[in-house]
Amino acid sequence: MHKCVPMRVPFTKMHGLGNDFVVLDARETALPSMNRERARALSNRREGIGCDQLILLEPSASYEFKMRIFNSDGGEVEACGNASRAVALLHGEKVQIETAGGPITLEPADGGASVDMGAPRFEWDAIPLGFAMDTSNMPVSWPYDTGVLESPIAVNVGNPHVVFFVPETNAVDLAKVGPVIETDPLFPQGVNVNVAAVIGQDHLRLNVWERGAGLTRACGTGACATVVAAMQRRLTGRKATVTLPGGDLVIEWREDNSILMTGPAAESYRGTFEWDDFA
Repeated sequence: MHKCVPMRVPFTKMHGLGNDFVVLDARETALPSMNRERARALSNRREGIGCDQLILLEPSASYEFKMRIFNSDGGEVEACGNASRAVALLHGEKVQIETAGGPITLEPADGGASVDMGAPRFEWDAIPLGFAMDTSNMPVSWPYDTGVLESPIAVNVGNPHVVFFVPETNAVDLAKVGPVIETDPLFPQGVNVNVAAVIGQDHLRLNVWERGAGLTRACGTGACATVVAAMQRRLTGRKATVTLPGGDLVIEWREDNSILMTGPAAESYRGTFEWDDFA
């Protein structure tokens, strides 16, 4: 039985490579319905607790529990790799959980966790795109100050991504071109924008504009999508280190078609807040 809603709600502040989260655990103590306005207010770095994503853990009818993910703009999204590692660390043992992007398996490891993100999808309507096209070499482009981003790969790894390969990631001003691509009508549900450079056969560098959150120090699903895209283009093997501004993740697209992500996560601090202060 769920208990009554407490006046003060406990939270755990966590991060994975600097991509930070406020985690609310409602698995045993029910909370009122989360909405866009409350999620955005709690995520606000000046007037709320502050985070890239708000994570809500709830009971699940089919799995150990359910993880819901709200970006800092208040929108609910399907998947978050870095948050999955943080939740694995918080839960403390191997577990399969429910997400809006499908079930995933979490397993804590030294200083972080491994997450089985499931199989990638490439069908145009699974991304989804606004109309049919080849997702392995999309005939589209977007200009930026010093060049053009073109011919990306689209892949859904629980949430939608496009991946561009460029000579130098920092030469692309993602703060400008990222929101243009994210909101292009080609992507009816928005899209995460990844700009990657190949460092070696097993090493990629990556910058990400995250749908609903903006520039991020790390994006776990973006790293997964990028290694899958690089493998498709035969730029890397099935396992590669992805270096993001916040640090490194190791991604393996296994022979069974599942993507395994391994990397650090950490708890920053714990606290409480008045639920009605963020209505």
